[in-house]
Amino acid sequence: MKYKKLLIAAAGLSVAGLAVFFSLPPIVDKRMNALALMPPYTTSEKAKALHEKLFVADLHDDALLWSRDLLRRYDYGHSDLPRLLEGRVSLQVFSTVTKSPKNLNFERNADDTDSITMLVMAQRWPQRAWGSLLERALYQGEKLHAAASDSQGAMRVVRSQADLAAVFSGAPPQGGRLAAVLATEGLHPLEGKLENVDKLYDAGFRITGLTHFFDNELGGSAHGMEKGGLTPFGKDVIRRLEEKQMIVDLAHASPKVINDVLAMAKRPVLVSHTGVQGTCPGPRNLSDAHIKAIAATGGVIGIGYFEGAVCGTDVASIIRAMRHTANIAGAKHVALGSDYNGAIKATFDTTGLVLLTQGLLEAGFSEEDILGIMGGNVLRLLKGQLPVS
Repeated sequence: MKYKKLLIAAAGLSVAGLAVFFSLPPIVDKRMNALALMPPYTTSEKAKALHEKLFVADLHDDALLWSRDLLRRYDYGHSDLPRLLEGRVSLQVFSTVTKSPKNLNFERNADDTDSITMLVMAQRWPQRAWGSLLERALYQGEKLHAAASDSQGAMRVVRSQADLAAVFSGAPPQGGRLAAVLATEGLHPLEGKLENVDKLYDAGFRITGLTHFFDNELGGSAHGMEKGGLTPFGKDVIRRLEEKQMIVDLAHASPKVINDVLAMAKRPVLVSHTGVQGTCPGPRNLSDAHIKAIAATGGVIGIGYFEGAVCGTDVASIIRAMRHTANIAGAKHVALGSDYNGAIKATFDTTGLVLLTQGLLEAGFSEEDILGIMGGNVLRLLKGQLPVS
């Protein structure tokens, strides 16, 4: 019935109304994915020289949600393949957003509304994605695979340790190359069915967030109504994810869900994009106890570049969160977790990552620590935890 109503609503729009409707996504994209600091970015020669030597990896980018072509350079938004390569990024995790409550806030959201549906329709996604969260995730995965196929070797989707090794073997194509890893922003796309874990796996998904801004069938969100722990279904899903060697992402999870996952996890977990309570109190940010416990699994913690994560839109705020996390758990558990294209005002776009390299140098991090934070720690985790082949 809901699907039919959407069809009727779309059919009822006038030609002029349709023109406006279909022109809205780029306008919304430009407005919601803003920057605090505009390019070009300047740094010291020392920072530039070090940045040229780094393996750079970022754990969270929502570019697949938008109607932009990943292979084309844009003057808005936070990333695309040309800008990723300019920023010296070697590995990018691309997440799939499938549902987001209306009037979204960090404190308390119900699951009975969705602002993504109209965006899906306005961007002319296939009708199968209009009413199915699973199909929305799968379609975004298809977009990533298609972009990689058309990239002439500049980007490859990584499903396994063998894929990861293959991306970086031999001479790189002109301009560089990017390993792309597919992830979910919450597991509501399972639609309550355990067998859909296998569908996501077969489509190339290797990192799985459990919740987004609302409680779902698996358990509580840090921003949900109940903020409870894992449900029996959620525990079944965690076991299945570990069987499939899919990495669990605790971003947006309630503290109770984090505790429940840590109590049963047998493999490293990560947090793809977050802040920490020690520098920025807030419902989505990690306590010192959770930082220690996540690091104890062998996992990594990606620090975001936005106000809600670090209580600022400047490089110094990001570095403070990284320093705090390193002080609690060690620098080998700190990573980049931009949340690019996630409807945030980011500090800089991906061409400005050298600003972080300079910030880390100025904060007194060793070159070895910087190598790890900027990407080596993520690379180590994926080399050990992705399926072998």
